[in-house]
Amino acid sequence: MARLPETMTAIEISVPGGPEVLKPKVLATPKPGPGQMLVRVAAAGVNRPDVAQRSGAYPPPPGASPLPGLEIAGEVVLLGDGVTRWRNGDEVCALVNGGGYAEYCLVEDVQALPIPAGFGAVKAAAVPETFFTVWANVFERGRLTAGEWILVHGGSSGIGTTAIQLAKAFGAKVIVTAGSPEKCRACLDLGADRAVNYRSEDFVKVCQEATGGNGVDVILDMVGGSYTERNIVAAAQEGRIVQIAVLGGATVTLNISRLMIKRLTLTGSTLRPRSRAFKGALATSLEAKVWPLLAAGKVQVVLDSTFPLRQAADAHRRIEAGEHIGKVVLTV
Repeated sequence: MARLPETMTAIEISVPGGPEVLKPKVLATPKPGPGQMLVRVAAAGVNRPDVAQRSGAYPPPPGASPLPGLEIAGEVVLLGDGVTRWRNGDEVCALVNGGGYAEYCLVEDVQALPIPAGFGAVKAAAVPETFFTVWANVFERGRLTAGEWILVHGGSSGIGTTAIQLAKAFGAKVIVTAGSPEKCRACLDLGADRAVNYRSEDFVKVCQEATGGNGVDVILDMVGGSYTERNIVAAAQEGRIVQIAVLGGATVTLNISRLMIKRLTLTGSTLRPRSRAFKGALATSLEAKVWPLLAAGKVQVVLDSTFPLRQAADAHRRIEAGEHIGKVVLTV
């Protein structure tokens, strides 16, 4: 194998701020520690947490790279002590703790997965962050089962397009919210049973109508704010509301008695601070239950657009404009 370069190009957050603060910088190529490996990055996914980190609202956890980027695909080029599953030359995609916007990235070995059969690096890089998040929150925390109804807010986002397809693949019925007729059509094309244009329709009313007045069993919400009380109204008895972001505001006012009467669970999580062991267990579940669906084409990765690494600022502008359908990916 060719000798690894001492330095690499990465995209750093020069100061907290807008997309323009993302700047290329030459940095030392990182060295893997125990249980880690170095991956030559071919592509890296762009996600809302990257945008939040860039603006100063979502600092990396202790010990994580200060560089943005939570998912990558590429080639293993150097193994740390104790890594046994992977070999140099293996093609992997991985959920990473930071540092994905770079030519080389450190990966915890248990958070890597083989690139799904038939996938190239760009599609593979668009998988980990959304699939880990949806699996953890919809199926483990939200306990969605076949025959139940799920409401997915932000249905045309990377999280949303993933949640629609996985919910349908495991036998659930899906209602989504989205902000335009085009986005609603994209969600229906992916298998959603009903798409609500939140600019002109009331999702609470649609949920009640679609479920015969019973309400929805699981709600995946990235909005918060004024949606929280409405989610409670839209939920079924014993429903589970899972919060994964608060784009509409973190402070809410709610009628707690309605929560009690319906025996609802209002829960939520963030993925990035979770332990290596937790993320490794998610990877194991995904490889067993979801990777076969990706390989068979039963679940698709919805790609919105790609940008070269040095144009990371433009990728962030695309995310913040809110017009994307599916995932935005950087190519290295």
